[in-house]
Parts: sequence; C-alpha cells; structure tokens
Amino acid sequence: MTDTQPTHTSGSPSLENLLHETRSFPPSAEFAAQANAQPALYDDAKADRLEFWAEQARDLVSWHTPFTETLDWSGAPVARWFADGRLNAAYNAVDRHVEAGLGDRVALHFEGEPGDTRTVTYADLQREVSRAANALAALGVTAGDRVVIYLPMLVESVVAMLACARIGAPHSVVFGGFSADALRSRIADAQASLVITADGGYRRGAASALKPAVDEALAPREGEPETTVRHVLVVQRTDQEVAWTEGRDLWWHEALESADTFHEPVWVEAEHPLFILYTSGTTGKPKGILHTTGGYLTQAAYTHKNVFDLKPETDVYWCTADIGWVTGHSYVVYGPLLNGATQVIYEGTPDTPHRGRWWELVQKYNVSILYTAPTAIRTCMKWGEDIPARFDLSSLRVLGSVGEPINPEAWMWYRRVIGGDEAPIVDTWWQTETGAIMISPLPGVTATKPGSAQVPLPGIVAEVVDDEAHAVPNGGGGYLVLSEPWPSMLRGIWGDLERYRDTYWARFEGLYFAGDGAKKDEDGDIWLLGRVDDVMNVSGHRLSTTEIESALVSHDIVAEAAVVGASDETTGQAVVAFVILRGEHAHRASDAESAAQVQEELRAHVAKEIGPIAKPRKILVVAELPKTRSGKIMRRLLRDVAENRAVGDATTLADSSVMELIAAGLAAPSASSED
Repeated sequence: MTDTQPTHTSGSPSLENLLHETRSFPPSAEFAAQANAQPALYDDAKADRLEFWAEQARDLVSWHTPFTETLDWSGAPVARWFADGRLNAAYNAVDRHVEAGLGDRVALHFEGEPGDTRTVTYADLQREVSRAANALAALGVTAGDRVVIYLPMLVESVVAMLACARIGAPHSVVFGGFSADALRSRIADAQASLVITADGGYRRGAASALKPAVDEALAPREGEPETTVRHVLVVQRTDQEVAWTEGRDLWWHEALESADTFHEPVWVEAEHPLFILYTSGTTGKPKGILHTTGGYLTQAAYTHKNVFDLKPETDVYWCTADIGWVTGHSYVVYGPLLNGATQVIYEGTPDTPHRGRWWELVQKYNVSILYTAPTAIRTCMKWGEDIPARFDLSSLRVLGSVGEPINPEAWMWYRRVIGGDEAPIVDTWWQTETGAIMISPLPGVTATKPGSAQVPLPGIVAEVVDDEAHAVPNGGGGYLVLSEPWPSMLRGIWGDLERYRDTYWARFEGLYFAGDGAKKDEDGDIWLLGRVDDVMNVSGHRLSTTEIESALVSHDIVAEAAVVGASDETTGQAVVAFVILRGEHAHRASDAESAAQVQEELRAHVAKEIGPIAKPRKILVVAELPKTRSGKIMRRLLRDVAENRAVGDATTLADSSVMELIAAGLAAPSASSED
C-alpha cells in the first residue's frame, strides 16, 4: 500500500519526496539458489572496484591482445578503459561461439510483422556477417569510416551492425521512424561514407517506405556542403518500387551474394570507436554520443548476464526495443550475442494483426526473459488483461522494464498478469550516455519494490545530491549523479568535446549529471523521478511529474497519465493532467456530467495519495497521448496545450493526429481547481 502523507524536510528541498511505497517482493529461495548474481558480487566490487571490472573484462570478453591497464582517468572526463588491449566486437558476438562448438545454437528467431519467420544460428550469423564485412570492404569502407544504418527491425539490421564492427567502421544507427531531415543532419555530422537502408518495412499491416527518405536526405541542397556518402546499400524487404541512383545504389543481397564467407576480423584497440548514437539536443543540433569497444562490451555483457540471470543454454530472451535506440544496441545486439543467447527479434507493433501479438510470440518461442518499456506495459493494461490471458505465458521467468520510470501500478500489473505473480521484475535505469544498465535490482538478490530501480549495480557508484552536491538523506529527493567512471560510459560527443563537458560535467564539479531527478526512500533505495526539466514548482514546492502520474494511474479507472506544469499567476505553476481511462471506463468521458465527476474523483484521489499541493488544477480525459515512435511521451507538446499556445513541432510523433484530437478535447468539460 502507499502511505499518502507527503514528506517535508527543513529548508527548500531540491525535489520533494511525496509517494511512499512499502510493498516488497523478495526472491524465492529456488530462484536465489540458481541465480547468476549472488550477494558476494557487491562485496567483491566494493573491495576493489577496478579489479572487479578487470575480472569482468577477462571473464566475459575475448581479447586478441590482453590488457594490462584497467582505467586511465587522467584525461577526465574522458575515460580510457582496458586501453592497451586489442579485440573485435563481432568476433566476440559471433565467431568465438562457433569456435566453442556452439555454431548450431539459434542466435535469432526472426518474426516479421506479416508472419514470415527466419531462424539464424551462430554459424549462419558468422557467414552472413563475414559476407557483409567483405561487401563493405569492397565498397571501400575501412576502419574508422562511419556507416549510417537506417533499417527496420530485421536480421539484416543486426548483421549490418556487426559487419561494421568487424571491419572497425563505427556505425551510427538512425531509427527508421525519423524524417529525411533528421537523417540528413546525422549523416552530415558523422560524415558517413555509406548508408545501409531498405526499400521499406512492415508497420501496422502495411509496407512503409524507407528508401525515399534516404534519397531526400542525400539530395543536393543549395548552400549546403555536398554529401560524403559514396554508396547506398538497399535491403529488399517489401518489394516496393524504389528510385535508383546508378553507381551509388546497390542491392544488399547482390552485394553479399558475390562476397566470400570468410573474413578475418580487424583487431582494434579497446578505445577504438564502436558506434555513434544521436540523441536530441536542447540546441536543436543532435548530440552524437560516442561509445568505444572494450569497456562498452564488458559492461553490456556483465549487465545482461547478471540483471537478466541469463542461462544461454536454456533461456529464450526477447528485448522488444528497436536497434535505433541504445537499448537495441546493448540488449539486442551486443550484450545478448556476447553471452551466446538465443533471442527473438520482431519487426512489427504489439497490436498487429491483433492486440495479443506479443503474448502469442512469447507462447510460440517459449520466451523466458522479456525486456520492454513501461509505455508498452501501460498500453497493454489499457487493452485489458483478458488479452494476455488467452496465451500461455508460463515460460516467462524474468521480466525487465526500461526507458522511463515505471509507476507502481503498472509494475504490479506486469508482475501479476504477465509474470504470474512469480517472475521477478528488474526495473533498470540507464541512458544512451551510460551505454549499459547502471541501477537495477539483481533478481536473485534484491527484494524488489514496485516502481524503484533500487540500488547501483556492483561496480557502479551513484548518489542523489542536492543543489550544493551534498548527498541527500534517506527520504530526500534531488539529482541523480555518478561519481566514479564506469566502463561503458560515453567517451564524448562526436566532434565536440566542449559540448560534452558543458552538458554532463558542468552542473556539479567532478560529477556526471545527465538531467534526471531521483529520491531515496527510507531504506536508501533509489526512485527515478524523470527529467528535472519536467519538475514543476507549485507554490514553492518542487514536484515531480512522475509521482503525480503514478498517483493517477494507481486509481483503478486510469490506464495512463501524463502531467505537466502550466503557468499560474497565483502559484507560479499549476498541475495539469492528461489521462486515458481504462477500456471499461472510457464511456464515462462521453458526457459533461460524468466527465466532470471522473475528474473530481481523480483530483480527490491525488490529494489523498500525495497531498492537496499536488492536486491537478485541470484534468483532461483524452483517447491517446502524444508519443514518439519509441514510446516517450512528448510533454513539451502537452505544455503547449495546457498553456493555450500553438502546438510546436510534432513531426517525430508516431501519430501526429493525436495532438489535433487533444486540442479539440479542450472544449470538453474539465475540472478546474479553486482550492
């Protein structure tokens, strides 16, 4: 149950700690006994942190030239991990498993949205990656050249990434939902020499074109430099007609057909760039987050093995992320394949051709580990638990959450409905910049709490601090920082070291801070409170949108909620909430009287759960929320609506019509606060 009294501390807290969660789920004795991670892992890391990471690097990664130096932090904030070692990421992900006699093990179960399937063993993967590496080399791509990958979720997507790694060419994957302009800016910033794309992919039952965006991105523009791209490799997926530039464009299958199945990996230094992944920047120019090879592979493999308790001989693992995001890099491609996992990759959406599609795949492939986003979990909650109930989900033994804080009620639904009240949930905090999971329960060790990422993993040093960089006491809120370097940390922003320093290291001297608020509960466990940009200042109280959203979703009629702060003459900012009702309650928003009743009910519920200070001034019941294709809610657009401004750029939304529906809904009844 939740304790509904807000916590007040003396002075002005950096961020108030409002909601309290006391439910806890210790691991079963059976699970704890067989778990990869044991309590001693924390002791080992604490006794000698650098030696702990050196052991992980030696145990989980194969080195062509062993390293002798673990960490060089003399150039802080740029770290060098295992710098004198040499290795190859593709060799680690593929070849060494084949050499160990595991060539017949399934690496990838591919499921296309239309229902086509493909099973790829590690031996198959070795042949395909070698062919692709030879094809890239034949096009003049060499170590250090950048390759942009703009593909749907296909086997070829994984092969393309590994082929780049095999020849030492850093890849930059651009999510297939991004526009031609977004693609163009990333190609230009990375000065890429090659683009790998597809004619299209399948999404919501239809073929969606990709190649036209590449053509537009590469087209000459007056006043802009000529593109650095010499070739475009095109995967044939949908057979739709595509425009063709002779001499530049080549079919992927034709390039691979003529390529040799043997390729000697290029052995690179541990600090050789592995990939650049672009994230949105506040200045409008995307930030190219740079990750290198040895440290990144070490932490990706270590976290994947221990956080998910992977047993590669028996588990079937499925991370639902797209390769366009860092989760797809670390927990679809590099982490699982380094650990010799068998995994599912799926091209389409959770509701095509029906809303039980994911659960059908769990049943079909006997998926035992599932890693997905809170947005997806809340969407499935909204659709109703009768849908997953039609499928056998008994194979699931570990569940994971990634991408944003998960509210306690969604966590409980995930555990009960999907995990059969038995599978432990690992709620993971990390970022594109951190490269791999940083804070998470360990499923055989931690007594999990609904909604909390809980403790830094062994080897990671994190703290919650106030405005003066002092650690907050248990029960306090503030800013999440990392005080010691970690192996998979970003090595900078591509081509802009000063921006790297200013963005992540200027707020608190000597501490990494990437913009997340957090609180510590009475046990010292960490709860993420979302971006500090999303903190509201209501009558001098700094409130987290995450906690108010959690309070709203804890009401049994609410499926999903988004909260923003809107300017208010009296209080500085006021809380404005947008809520989606669960299917069986949706009719209650259809007339003015029942809608007003719903909204007053929810305002009273928030006051009871948190306190009157957090009661929304206005609640708008909506059919959908504005989300990017990766599932992130775009609160910026909701703030525009809440403050009656023209809605800003909505081009990155999965469905841009959502904003029109929300704006139209402003005329509908809403609850206004007078107290």
